[in-house]
Amino acid sequence: MADIRPFSALRYNLERVSAAQVVTQPYDKISPAMQERYYAASPYNLVRIILGRHEADDNTLKNVYTRAAEYGEKWRQEGVLKQDAAPSIYGYSQTFVAPSGSTFERRGFIALGRVEDYSAKVVYRHEQTLAKPKADRLELLRVTRTHYEQLFLLYEDAGQIDSLLSLSAKPAINVIDEYGVTHRVWQISDPAVIASVQKEMSDKKLVIADGHHRYETALNFRNECREAAKGEHLEASYEFVMMTFVNMNDPGLLVLPTHRVVHSLSSFSAEGFLKRAGELFEVEEVDGGIDASGVTELLRKKGRDGTAFLAVTSNRAFLLHSPKTAALKYVADLSPRQRSLDVVLLHKCLLEGVLQLSEESIRNQQNLSYVREASEALAAVRGQTAGKKADLVFLMNPCPVLKVRDIAFAGEVMPQKSTDFYPKLLSGLTAYALD
Repeated sequence: MADIRPFSALRYNLERVSAAQVVTQPYDKISPAMQERYYAASPYNLVRIILGRHEADDNTLKNVYTRAAEYGEKWRQEGVLKQDAAPSIYGYSQTFVAPSGSTFERRGFIALGRVEDYSAKVVYRHEQTLAKPKADRLELLRVTRTHYEQLFLLYEDAGQIDSLLSLSAKPAINVIDEYGVTHRVWQISDPAVIASVQKEMSDKKLVIADGHHRYETALNFRNECREAAKGEHLEASYEFVMMTFVNMNDPGLLVLPTHRVVHSLSSFSAEGFLKRAGELFEVEEVDGGIDASGVTELLRKKGRDGTAFLAVTSNRAFLLHSPKTAALKYVADLSPRQRSLDVVLLHKCLLEGVLQLSEESIRNQQNLSYVREASEALAAVRGQTAGKKADLVFLMNPCPVLKVRDIAFAGEVMPQKSTDFYPKLLSGLTAYALD
């Protein structure tokens, strides 16, 4: 089912630049401060292409997208970006320390994957997408005609594909990012190995872990190109996109929770919230001064029994668990798979039901922000960070990857920011030029 192809990647010439100075986190994880740091790191840093600065005199002829294309072309002419001679797939390893303190290695490989409509039941999503990010990425792709960032796709097997990829030789790329994650890439050009990987992947279903907006951008771009070409040309370059494939049984596949910070409510009463929340869930008050490690341990233990999340105000903390019958009215039209997810119950029962946040306001993050670290969420509600103090934060357990798979294969979706696959794929290791 999955059509996987080797490609001659466009890569930084490491005789001309240092990998550490030119690679970046994915575009949607780059804060303004990170953007400035990347700009300062090197005149060849990829940020200039994937998330360039807007300038005061930008117009339809000169703007962030045209500058991105100019940088890409100039760097190729200068030999800073060079295309590999042999069609290849690329082994990819990430070694990292998890928030728990344990060290993991996640392995996968980079290749081209055919862009498929969701109706073909080859590529599956698990999250909704928003129009604005897709419009931005589509314009960048139209102008640069290059995929500079990988999509993160999951497949499932018992390790057969990993066993085909020998990653023992010296890697072509070895770089440590700003989070201490070691990224290594190996070029694999042996036609027999590539053919074996293609054969093993041919019956696989693929689940998008990260990159829903960029996948649908590639899909929209493919459709535009087909229309311009007056039909399907199944071997055309635009029929494929660059993907990193990881086995969902890989021991290094780590999903972290994404905590919810609720702020700027027109009126908020902790007592009022607790009264209404208590009608929907069992509520236990815990130590109001609980720290991040205490949060993680408490949720981990209680989560073994089912739904559990922690609601924290400025000076109190409450464990919510065991949904009551009254909670079911908020999720009655959802499948049993969706109703089993903490994040769905949180959104439907508490954010929309109790706090009366609309789906649109949640999508637009009007009163809601998302943080990875429990310590950051606690600091926000306790007034220990700069900016506006939060009214309330919800701390969560991570969503198991097999539940993500089951939701995706059922053709269902989860609320945005339901999963945080850690670490992120590094941008700037390989690129796929369509021309």
